[in-house]
Amino acid sequence: MSKTVHIIGAGISGLSAAVRLANAGLHVHVHEATQQAGGRCRSYFDAATNLTIDNGNHLLLSGNRHALGYARAIGTEAGLVGPARAKFPFVDLADGRRWQLDLGDSRLPLWLFDSSRRVPDTAVGDYLKLAPLTWAGTDRLVGDAIPCHGTLYQRLVQPLLLAALNVDPPEGSAGLAGAIVRETLLAGGQACRPLIARDGLSAVLVEPAVRLLQDKGASLRFGHELRALATSADRVGALNFGTGDEIVIGPDDAVIIAVPPRAAAALLPGLKTPTQFRAIVNAHFRCDPPPGAAPILGVIGGTVEWLFKFPQRLSVTISNADRLVDMPREQLARTIWRDVCAAAGVSGDLPPWQIVRERRATFAATPEQNGLRPGPVTTYKNLFLAGDWTDTGLPATIEGSVRSGDRAASLVLRLGR
Repeated sequence: MSKTVHIIGAGISGLSAAVRLANAGLHVHVHEATQQAGGRCRSYFDAATNLTIDNGNHLLLSGNRHALGYARAIGTEAGLVGPARAKFPFVDLADGRRWQLDLGDSRLPLWLFDSSRRVPDTAVGDYLKLAPLTWAGTDRLVGDAIPCHGTLYQRLVQPLLLAALNVDPPEGSAGLAGAIVRETLLAGGQACRPLIARDGLSAVLVEPAVRLLQDKGASLRFGHELRALATSADRVGALNFGTGDEIVIGPDDAVIIAVPPRAAAALLPGLKTPTQFRAIVNAHFRCDPPPGAAPILGVIGGTVEWLFKFPQRLSVTISNADRLVDMPREQLARTIWRDVCAAAGVSGDLPPWQIVRERRATFAATPEQNGLRPGPVTTYKNLFLAGDWTDTGLPATIEGSVRSGDRAASLVLRLGR
């Protein structure tokens, strides 16, 4: 095909669109303002721990079909590892109690009918109270759709929705929460097996995509920030990168903007985008995980929410973390390490550590902010949008990022047909 597509942004949404279009035979050019690909989903060498760590801890599930399809396309699906069965251990730091949610390996939520596999002290009727989420609109609050109290909420629903929405669940969009419930708890264990990029996000989801694109003849330019779009009538006619660097867009060509919402709004005045964001805090500690430690552990009743096991490292994710972004770094590290010791059963002084605070990690997944998410189509026939902040039907997740890239690529492929 002679069609050329210019993709602005080399995050996961931009890379997923680029991979699909390059595999379809289009001429692909990726332009990235920074000096590296991956956006929030990348790895780097950290001198404080002397380890390669991820910018943020990201969990995929076996039912994330767009993300797994992207991994297959770049030949790295085997790099996403996890248990053979969908099991999620939890610990409550308030009373020390431990349990395991066992979703099994069925396509149906049969685990609901086995008390040994459910959350302790819950009954089937408790789970049925979540049903209103499955049909709730995105303009409705979680707190108005389901009861946000009780054992099931505290031990499962709250941590699940907090991680997915990155807001306090009662203020979140019930429709977005419902999408998560439908694609996880109601989809059976076959869709819920946890998957982690054991060797790092860049090694599994970023660098192989860059190599594939280069092998396909695509160009990737780093430090190449788009400054303005030249438009006429209903088309983008040129891309202006500053200092006289302008690229003319041919009549059969297309552009995908896959940058954060603030940058997209600057390029497209009048574009409606989310305006409120929430922080995520990640902590990394260089230490040997205890033998038999689970790949991921849910933590209740502490500062820590999810604990991940990697070779020579224990890592933590804390969502909706605006309250922590201004805490002194060492104080925060010691607070988190105490929870890690209690949850993982380790001990000792604070080991080499690193704190990564993402102040604008995701848009706030409230009904109001979800209503500001644009779709992929713009007023220009040859210009499309991608990104986890666009209207994917999901909160800001890797699956949503890849889904948005796939959607934008499909629109490009249909252009002119």
